[in-house]
Amino acid sequence: MPDELENKVGPLDGISVLEIGDWGEIVGKLLADAGADVIRVETPIEGAASRHFGPFVADQPGVNRSLAFAARNTSKRSLTLDLTQTRGQEMFTHLTESVDIVIDSSGIGALNSFNCGFSQLQQLRPDLIWCSITPFGLTGPRKDWPWSDLVSMALGGPMMSTGYDDHSITPIRPDGLHSMNISNEYAMTAVLSALWLRDNSSSAGQLLDVSVHESVSATTEGSFPNWEFLGQLVQRQTGRHAAVDRMGEWQHLTTDDKYILLMGGGVPRDSKIYNKLLEWMDEHDASGDMHDPLYQDVLFKDPRLDPTARTRITDTIASFVKSLTAEESYRGGQAIHMPWGEVRRPEENLDDPHWDERNFWWEGELPEYEGTVRYPGAPYKFSKSPIRMWRRPPLLGEHNIEILAKMGFSKTDLVDLARDGVV
Repeated sequence: MPDELENKVGPLDGISVLEIGDWGEIVGKLLADAGADVIRVETPIEGAASRHFGPFVADQPGVNRSLAFAARNTSKRSLTLDLTQTRGQEMFTHLTESVDIVIDSSGIGALNSFNCGFSQLQQLRPDLIWCSITPFGLTGPRKDWPWSDLVSMALGGPMMSTGYDDHSITPIRPDGLHSMNISNEYAMTAVLSALWLRDNSSSAGQLLDVSVHESVSATTEGSFPNWEFLGQLVQRQTGRHAAVDRMGEWQHLTTDDKYILLMGGGVPRDSKIYNKLLEWMDEHDASGDMHDPLYQDVLFKDPRLDPTARTRITDTIASFVKSLTAEESYRGGQAIHMPWGEVRRPEENLDDPHWDERNFWWEGELPEYEGTVRYPGAPYKFSKSPIRMWRRPPLLGEHNIEILAKMGFSKTDLVDLARDGVV
């Protein structure tokens, strides 16, 4: 981080957030890393569901040892509350009196059934922004359907476009709770928009109804418009875009037994880059007959003129990159503005100088681990205010005393609340 930003506050400094439920962790993290004070409300003893997802520190499960939880809960504070108890409900309601935003993914009607949902609090707090994240939205015939990330990726459409050329093999589910990432990115946009409206107009707070299913369905890229406007179905293809027509391979094994991915099969999109590619291939005596003007006509005038010639181009480029190492293909292609990239294992990114130059990795503590680790940072940088990990992921209930003392509870009160299982 540049020195001039070291002592500055984040762009959302002064904004306070309550996050409850297990499907808003990403939007909570994005808000917290931008400087908002995010309190993660968890159940006593068990805590958030992700605390029980592996991998764990030293492969030993525990509520404070989950790397999945750690990755999605940086910069937050943790408060435990049992909302099935009247006292817990009262305390949650009291907390909402002093926050700007509630991120609620606890389930349709869950908080309303405890008398501390949006329908009960909107009159008390007309300026409150309440973001509801549910599987199918708060209304509609599917709102109560059983659901999981797998259901979202299947029913929303992405899985039909993800998998292998061999369609006797079933579609592939992208791993990593993609439906959480997708819906939470939409939720973040909605929250910031509502915050801007509230603070820059006469608009009050409002209820934001984020549907995971609708968020996922909106990210099927070419599948929907091809069907809606042309009546055509796309085909899933190994390691490349799903498309109506079968395309040549985009991934190729290089001399060092790694793979290089050539966007669009490696075909340049303008003649200047094509000429640079030919120059590079000439250095390796690999351009063949690609200097023939026929290929310029096929690529840049009308790709439908000669499909055989286009295939010849992609085959020649593929043979060329196969004669290089993955790093040579990647660096050389990028140098002439070709969208080529090496297919890496996740851990191989740790040594890429690009990440270091961007200060992408955040060094920080990890609960129940000695020393520090590197966390993936934010996908954006602000020139006048820092985005960073303001505190390590919280221990379960770590901030109970701090938060409740500010609410006016004495040490005796806290002991009683803990004894009764309220916190």
